[in-house]
Amino acid sequence: MFIYGKPGTGKTAVTRFVLQHLSAKSSEIDTPLSVSYINCRLAGSEYRVLSMLSQSVKVPVPFTGIATAEVFDRFKQGLKAMGGILISVLDEVDMLVKASGDKLLYELTRINETSPTGKIVLIGISNDLNFKDLLDPRVLSSLSEEEIVFHPYTADELYDILLDRAKIALVQDGVTEGALRLCAALAAAEHGDARRALDLLRVAGELAEREGGRAITEDYIRKAQWKIEHDRVTEVLRTLPLHQRLVLYSVYFTQQENPKETLTGNIYETYERICRKAGMEPLTQRRVSGLLNELDAMGIVNSKLVNLGRHGRSKRVRLSIPMEQVQSLLKEETRLS
Repeated sequence: MFIYGKPGTGKTAVTRFVLQHLSAKSSEIDTPLSVSYINCRLAGSEYRVLSMLSQSVKVPVPFTGIATAEVFDRFKQGLKAMGGILISVLDEVDMLVKASGDKLLYELTRINETSPTGKIVLIGISNDLNFKDLLDPRVLSSLSEEEIVFHPYTADELYDILLDRAKIALVQDGVTEGALRLCAALAAAEHGDARRALDLLRVAGELAEREGGRAITEDYIRKAQWKIEHDRVTEVLRTLPLHQRLVLYSVYFTQQENPKETLTGNIYETYERICRKAGMEPLTQRRVSGLLNELDAMGIVNSKLVNLGRHGRSKRVRLSIPMEQVQSLLKEETRLS
């Protein structure tokens, strides 16, 4: 089975829930069944995935030191010896394929053809809707016998989830109906992600508690939305490579000096000045133009192509984030502050 959909749409939660029921039923009717859940992003390699599969059929495998083919053989022997069914969930399976190719998936989907006792059921989970394009057609035909797409939550579904959690997490009357509805509507309109909807409610609760509010109101939800967005942008800015931050500061200073002249040529001149003052070698104008395009793609700046008549065409670049955020980031720079 192959399950895919955007993050926060319940793929892993539903899979775990169903497998709990399957395990309970197998115990009830005395049928051998094992369940193996592996997060491929955390496992990181084919070897680690295989060693975790082996452990689920009670075959110990050392952390390193054995050829992958040998680990696979041990796993197959352990599966045959177990004699039952192993349901293996490969969460974020796209990370495994991007790192190591689809050879392991192909071999796993072929085990049942040669195993008279001991069968494996594969469930692949992915956030990447284009993941199937990476797979060999033979793997795809086996892995996609059943497909389930988890669609983003609607506002009504998010409201139900938030209401359930609010009953557990908050005191009675700790949140207004309007605040829950607004929280669900904002999350549904932006991404339909239950995790982020819950995060929005949590932050709103923290703000209300800090300010001595008696309940989470719509005002606190809006404040929380601004705070989460602000914190997210700040985190992105802090992790930018050095020269990309210098290019961002160049946009900031150019816009501050003359808002109408934020053309790429002027920004590059400012960038060269900053590099000289900081004692660094500036990148070429072509490379800086590429860094500006990356900042534009991240939504940090906004570039617009303008016609300068006989001077040709250029890009006018403006900040898409508040200037205060760039100011506060600049103050943290010990070399540039």
